[in-house]
Amino acid sequence: WMEEDPGEILSSVLKCIQITCEKCVKKGIDINRIKGVGITNQRETTIMWDSTTGQWLHNAIVWCDNRAAGLADRYIQMTPTQRKDYFQIQCGLPIHPYFSALKIRWLMDNCGEVQEAIQEKRCSFGTVDTWLIWNLTGGHHGGQHVTDVSNANRTMLMGLESLAWDDKLCAFFNIPKSILPQIASSAEVYGYFIEGPLKGVPICGCLGDQSAALVGQNCLKQGMAKNTYGTGCFLLYNTGTRPSVSHHGLLTTVAYQLGPNREAYYALEGSIAVGGQVVRWLRDKLGLIKESKEIGALAEAVDSTAGVYFVPAFNGLYAPHWDPTARGLIIGLTQYSDKHHIARAALEAVCYQTRE
Repeated sequence: WMEEDPGEILSSVLKCIQITCEKCVKKGIDINRIKGVGITNQRETTIMWDSTTGQWLHNAIVWCDNRAAGLADRYIQMTPTQRKDYFQIQCGLPIHPYFSALKIRWLMDNCGEVQEAIQEKRCSFGTVDTWLIWNLTGGHHGGQHVTDVSNANRTMLMGLESLAWDDKLCAFFNIPKSILPQIASSAEVYGYFIEGPLKGVPICGCLGDQSAALVGQNCLKQGMAKNTYGTGCFLLYNTGTRPSVSHHGLLTTVAYQLGPNREAYYALEGSIAVGGQVVRWLRDKLGLIKESKEIGALAEAVDSTAGVYFVPAFNGLYAPHWDPTARGLIIGLTQYSDKHHIARAALEAVCYQTRE
């Protein structure tokens, strides 16, 4: 299980804004020149809160959390084909605990505070972008409950082509549309800061982190792609204004929509859950290194893994397998193997997953 404190997420953003504005002033930069602010965020990470008080009802369930794996199996069995890709044409995604729908469903089934708030019609859901926009634009005093298409798509509740909450999907997962935010484009005014150094400045851009990386790398034409490496690895390939469905384990995702009257652009995505996280694991769990930067030298001390392979399936395998039950392996160990071979195998695992 992986959780985050929604209050800490919000306070860290407020602190970042405050410090950044203070540094601008010290450098002689007039913050009144700031004409707009954009937000990029973890996709899929699920927050549910009381819309009358602003208090979150449970910690945020992080994108790579795997607690809903059993729910995924149950819902797969409920489809006519009993296949995880049953809704792929409709929403572009397999039935998998990665996406917000099953995280919401888990909270509805297991959290009494969420159940009560839904019954009393005071429950709001959002990914991190929605949580931030709602709070920054007023919270329970009129904050805007909104998300963009790139984030809404990753809930598994939005139609790929309609760019709207899909009645069939919401009914299948038994999730009330009343808790969901309004869906907007990735580039429009969602609301205005109500306080702080940016008071009155519009929030006018919103993209899920991997879509933001695609746009940031200027991959705005069909056929262009980016691959970024962080906690996980994410390859996005711009397919233009028509969704393309993969039969090889890739996701079909909404990349961006740069304005309410503009066409949406789509992408094929290869998602890998564990990339840089494997280095952190070697540091924090095995103690092979003290700092992440040491991993390169440790791996370079040998010219091969000597037959050692590392499968870092700490929370299942994502693309192309989408198997939440897979578990990690270090295999090929011999008496000759040492920490250098394990370190090199860990780095090569990122390469193998990307290539696959």
